[in-house]
Amino acid sequence: MSSLSTDEIRHEFGKSLLGITGIIIISSLVMVSVITVITIPASTFQEWNNPEKWLDYPKTSIPIWVNYFTMEKTPEHKIIVPNVIQSNSDNVYLISQQFFVNFEYDDFPSDFVYEFETKYSNSHLVSVNLVRPDGIEVHLLTTMLPFSENETVYKQRIFSTDAMIKKNIMMKSDIFAFDISKMTVSDIVFSDLSENKVLKGNYAFVVNMYEVDSKSEVVNSRIILGGKAFGLMGTDELRRDLAIGLLWGTPLALFIGVSVAIGSVIVGLVYGVYSGYKGKKTDEAMMRFNDVIYALPALPFLIILAVTISNSIFLMIGFLMIFSWVGIAKISRSMSLQIKTRQYVEAAKIMGQKDSKIIFKHIIPQLLPYAFASIAISVPAAITTEAGLSFLGLGDPTFPTWGQILHDANTYGAAAQGLWWWIIPPGLLIAITGLAFVFIGNALDAIVNPKLKR
Repeated sequence: MSSLSTDEIRHEFGKSLLGITGIIIISSLVMVSVITVITIPASTFQEWNNPEKWLDYPKTSIPIWVNYFTMEKTPEHKIIVPNVIQSNSDNVYLISQQFFVNFEYDDFPSDFVYEFETKYSNSHLVSVNLVRPDGIEVHLLTTMLPFSENETVYKQRIFSTDAMIKKNIMMKSDIFAFDISKMTVSDIVFSDLSENKVLKGNYAFVVNMYEVDSKSEVVNSRIILGGKAFGLMGTDELRRDLAIGLLWGTPLALFIGVSVAIGSVIVGLVYGVYSGYKGKKTDEAMMRFNDVIYALPALPFLIILAVTISNSIFLMIGFLMIFSWVGIAKISRSMSLQIKTRQYVEAAKIMGQKDSKIIFKHIIPQLLPYAFASIAISVPAAITTEAGLSFLGLGDPTFPTWGQILHDANTYGAAAQGLWWWIIPPGLLIAITGLAFVFIGNALDAIVNPKLKR
């Protein structure tokens, strides 16, 4: 091992293409992690396994950017908010909500849902219509909300599968040049009149709410237009937005990898240096214990610990540290055996300095370059081990780690169904993150160990 100053290590590292590449990738991942923590509420990933959180999203939809690379444009899943217009005439209050959508896709939407929450009293009439690009207005539904003498808050969802909607549309079946009796509502209202193909253009859902003598208030209102493409990374079988899982998986992966690497390197470094410095029976006993830990099969023990004790992500980090320090201890011991024979260490002994002071002031600082290289190289092992345990179903299900996403993909047969967007992104992120730390570790290793240079 060479003795290099910090400036010399920095200068040599700057010449390493692999090292610079690794720094760029890690910096990007750190930036993504910071932005994720700031912009995406923690409650979002805490509800990762809550089905009600994702009810408004489509199931197993492709990423929206796929449309840029295909001839046929897959309809996007859209959540549309209204433009609201209020008016009053002869004590009849009208709240008109207009939901505009530009539909330029080559396939029909799967369905549509009107969700609303309103605060009202007395009687309340709701009328839902759709204005098509060809100017035809299709009446979908008229319904009366439950009567209430006192002011009440009422929530409802109106689905396109409602039998009354299909009945109302069938009353105008003569305007279509083909049989619509066996078609779904969304296929009918988004279809051209002359042939059964998508009518592209601007659509407007118009929802009118009427109330007499008292003014109501729309607390929340939206139309969900069901599609087969959603978000930057699509959705899974449980309708979860995979982009959120992948983004939150980034800080989690870095936290797991860096925590395990730093913890195991510190323990292994101090253990190995102390063993080598003390020598004799102390060294012999400590190295035999090290050999025992080293001989234990790590993965089976981790599986047993996860099953019998807990699969908490924090306990998993502790378990990984227990099995990750032994190799570092062996190497740091061999280095300390060389360093303790140097003159400045012998001089410190003669001056009566304590063993702990000699170890932490004179020996360990000489091993810091090696420690940094070991930390960088240890991170990928921690990340891939956690991913492996999660893939086996032994990870912490409350955290959307990349391994947990792959586990869910395997559970629901994503590969057999061809749901590539559920499998490839988390696998690539694990590989890229691990590779970045390997680049940095190898660059540092080549600097502190000149014999490794070619």
